[in-house]
Amino acid sequence: MKLHEYEAKKIFAKYGIPIPKGEVATTSTQAREITAKLNVPVIVKAQILVAGRGKAGGILFADTPEEAELAARKLLDAEIKGVRVSSVLVEEKVSVQKELYLGITVDRAQRCYVAVASSRGGMEIEEIAAKTPEEIVKLFIDPAYGFHLYLARQVARKMGYVGKQMLNLASIFFKLYRLAIDFDAELAEMNPLMEKPNQEFVAADTRLIVDDNALYRHVELKNRLAEGETELTPQELKAQESGLAYVKLEGNIGIIGNGAGLVMATLDTIQLYGGNPANFLDVGGGASAERMAAALNIVLSDSEVKAVLINVLGGITRCDDIAKGVLEVRKRVGFAKPIVIRLVGTNEEEGRRILTEAGIHVLSSMEQSAEKVVEIVNVEGGG
Repeated sequence: MKLHEYEAKKIFAKYGIPIPKGEVATTSTQAREITAKLNVPVIVKAQILVAGRGKAGGILFADTPEEAELAARKLLDAEIKGVRVSSVLVEEKVSVQKELYLGITVDRAQRCYVAVASSRGGMEIEEIAAKTPEEIVKLFIDPAYGFHLYLARQVARKMGYVGKQMLNLASIFFKLYRLAIDFDAELAEMNPLMEKPNQEFVAADTRLIVDDNALYRHVELKNRLAEGETELTPQELKAQESGLAYVKLEGNIGIIGNGAGLVMATLDTIQLYGGNPANFLDVGGGASAERMAAALNIVLSDSEVKAVLINVLGGITRCDDIAKGVLEVRKRVGFAKPIVIRLVGTNEEEGRRILTEAGIHVLSSMEQSAEKVVEIVNVEGGG
């Protein structure tokens, strides 16, 4: 789960990390009032859950309350990178001597957190690593030992800091690590962390991404999903509510399977035959008729989907339950889109009988099923 910048900054501030003074506005009038209260030049930032908003025109500067009002009016209700802006963060413009990068993220290859820092911030860390890799400081964090202040000091020294500034920077980095641990973060970063002319630091921009699998430990964030404050698509939200594993992709063939490995193999087979999967959807082992009905409803609700492939290898999952779920969806809403079904395994004969008697053809080969659904989509699309 991605948090808005203003949400992340509230959390960062609770951990003692310095942030600029500012408030959120949902109207241009509020933006003017906030700027008048701050009584300094400000930055007006669109609050959207996508990266690269600055380059897309989502960050504007204002020297007066009137300019802030105009900036907010320009941003609010505008679309930036396909996302509508409903709020802006109005905060003081910080005088800067140098921009730094500090981040804590997960290194899946090493199976641990990694601390990443650079004396060059203000741009994507991948861009810094590509252009000047020598300016990146990385420290893999032993999960059994953790990230301690002395390790943070080592990083700060490698960034070229000494004395009081080094201690101050190390303290901020250590607090960032504690925040990442407490919030089960996949990413917690400050980019840029500003070094001010008075040699103090302030987090000018922050990002916090929380592991979805840990949301049960963060009720205040989980409730946010129900309020619509999320970057998830409607299908991903519905799948989360139904306890289904779903990921939106960019194709036009809906995929439903039981078991992550089988679904991944189905995606590969679809592509082998020239098709483009629209999603990953795993109903899991032991999927009931209700779960299959929920899965079909989710996939069919995607306007990009032109046809659906259901691929079931019955082990714990019973093929007759899958068949009943398919018929339940047809009974409720009908099939506005073609559906290809492959059933093999437990109660296979009964599942096939149920579907065949209902006039729905069932295949036994995954390759034949993939070829068939790609053929259907190509014919409908004129390909």
